[in-house]
Formats: sequence, C-alpha cells, structure tokens
Amino acid sequence: MDVLYYILIGGVAGWIASLLYKGSGSGLFMNILLGIVGGIVGAWVFNQLNFQPESGFIGSVITAAVGAFLVLFLYNLISGKRK
Repeated sequence: MDVLYYILIGGVAGWIASLLYKGSGSGLFMNILLGIVGGIVGAWVFNQLNFQPESGFIGSVITAAVGAFLVLFLYNLISGKRK
C-alpha cells in the first residue's frame, strides 16, 4: 500500500512542480518519478533547514513538490537548458 501512496504523491507533486517550473506537465511517468525524487530531496532540504512541514498527505505533497521544483531547477542549470 505504501508504494501506491508514493506513486500518488509523486504524481501530484511532480505535476505541480512541472506546472510551476515550465508551465506544463512532463507526462505521467516523469511526473511520478520527479515527485518521488523530489520527495527525497525536499525532505533532505527541509531537514537541513530544521523546518517541519505539515504532516499527512498535504505536507507530503508540498515537501515533494518543493523538492521536485529544485530537481528541475538544478537539472536545467546543469544541462544549460532554459525555461
């Protein structure tokens, strides 16, 4: 059941981050992958900042979306791509 929860949060968070970053979604698979990686990155960043977001589904989505946005930003920065 946890895997389905991660996929659901990853899909929503990746979609939100890609909408905020480039104005359109990245496709279902990429949104899920981006959101799952973003969840890991977001949790690490929030932990480093000693920030504890709201718990539950909404807090998880916010954490993953922030992390996914950072992943998109860093990817585009390293690859030289622009918005």
